[in-house]
Amino acid sequence: MAGDLNTVALVGRVTKDSELRNSSSGTPLCNFSVAVNRRVKKGDQWSDEASFFDLTLWDKQAESLNKYLVKGTQVAVQGELRQDRWEKDGQKHSKIQVFVNSIQLLGGGKREGSVAPTEAGGRPSEVYNDDIPF
Repeated sequence: MAGDLNTVALVGRVTKDSELRNSSSGTPLCNFSVAVNRRVKKGDQWSDEASFFDLTLWDKQAESLNKYLVKGTQVAVQGELRQDRWEKDGQKHSKIQVFVNSIQLLGGGKREGSVAPTEAGGRPSEVYNDDIPF
């Protein structure tokens, strides 16, 4: 149907360091996951509840951003949902992941140095060290 829409926007934190590999056709891809918190009221109390999403970044963006997608880094992503289906031992399985179309690095992780927001095309516009005063 021509009127269908498949788009998702997330802002969250990388849950573990990303993994760079090549697809069977040789295309670079970077897999990582993001935790997104939301406020939930349970009775009279408000608490944070996390949702976890698996994401895949492709091609040159995957190669150039892999080293910056470390645990704790805050990112904003826009992409589309894809569903992978398979059967194993007679049971059907399904997994939904986000295929990233654009990404912006918002905050540094716990490693030395942090990353500023990215420019168009997903390349870091500036890399800076936490020791440099601003």
